Amino acid sequence: MLDLIKPLLVRNASKIVLAVADGLGGLPVERGGPTELEAARTPNLDGLVRDNVCGLSLPVRPGITPGSGPGHLGLFGYDPLQHQIGRGVLEALGIDFDLGPDDVAARGNFCTVDAEGRITDRRAGRIASEPARAVVARLRQIQIPGAAVFVEHVREYRFVLVLRGDPAGAEVADTDPGREGERPLKPKAQNPESEPTARLIERFVTEAAALLKDEPQANMVTLRGIARRPPIPSMTEVYGLNAAALAVYPMYRGLARLVGMTILDPGQSWAEQVTALQRHWRDFDFFFLHYKYTDAAGEDGDFRRKVQKIEEFDAEFARIVELGPDVLIVTGDHSTPARLRSHSWHPVPVLLASAACRPDLVESFGERPCLAGGLGQLEAKYLLPLALAHASRLNKFGA
Repeated sequence: MLDLIKPLLVRNASKIVLAVADGLGGLPVERGGPTELEAARTPNLDGLVRDNVCGLSLPVRPGITPGSGPGHLGLFGYDPLQHQIGRGVLEALGIDFDLGPDDVAARGNFCTVDAEGRITDRRAGRIASEPARAVVARLRQIQIPGAAVFVEHVREYRFVLVLRGDPAGAEVADTDPGREGERPLKPKAQNPESEPTARLIERFVTEAAALLKDEPQANMVTLRGIARRPPIPSMTEVYGLNAAALAVYPMYRGLARLVGMTILDPGQSWAEQVTALQRHWRDFDFFFLHYKYTDAAGEDGDFRRKVQKIEEFDAEFARIVELGPDVLIVTGDHSTPARLRSHSWHPVPVLLASAACRPDLVESFGERPCLAGGLGQLEAKYLLPLALAHASRLNKFGA
């Protein structure tokens, strides 16, 4: 797809906005009931649906549950199967860490374990950022022969571990078992070349456990997405876009930076993100806006709060529409049903608004209405080419 698009590109003054409500897709709590999106009052999005076109987006492939990295790469127009990026890399880039090509980065979570070492809370009660910084400072005492160790706080219970100096492989499995009631996993090398890295990580985890054993909440760590930074072409190179990102959470700024977006100051709230969009409207031709709070509510199993957060997301769209984007895409990077308390494989509702679109007959934004949408079910990686076409940024293919 990237090779197909590049020779067709046309540069013009059009504006494209991609608004992503993280974990937007949901499920009914009771059979026959509404999903979170269907239960929410979304007058602005419903109004856009009535005049435009919608459908369902598959983040990776049917039946595959995506992480946030693959989910967003697809929305940025990259095949997530061809560009697999570790979560640690994204978190490091998201906090502006100077990540070298040989550095190994891992996303860390503080967690709570009981006297037997079993995880009772995978996020340490969502410990606030200020006490978490103090715990990170304790972890900086760890020194490991053969590698420089960097531990940086990200946000709340999240941190980044970077190992520098050992040229061994970086294919090491996560230590997070993905559920409570189990002990953290041993870091396991996926190939012989990564054995030295696995041993370094095991040493770090062992020393972290000893340092944190008396902490009331964050008394253990788990590591995910252990990897090095891969090469990836920028959105300017591939799609001819001068792109900018407005994202509060570091990981999503990292994703945007990885594909060459300019990272703008988003403020701290969704309303402030939209205000920043207004302020920078003339400076860029593609804007990525990320809204995290739908995903957090889904992971907490809080159906009602996810409905509320969807309604807050909807409330700012009048201001976005007033700017007059040539193309506006509204979707999620994956589904996070409150019923499952986790990411899921379910397709995600998507809305494409443009004066050049072929409107369908759908009148409200929700999972069931979008089944009848004119976009049908399509892989997320095709949404950006569709946006370019609706913005008159693609020439005809062939004679």
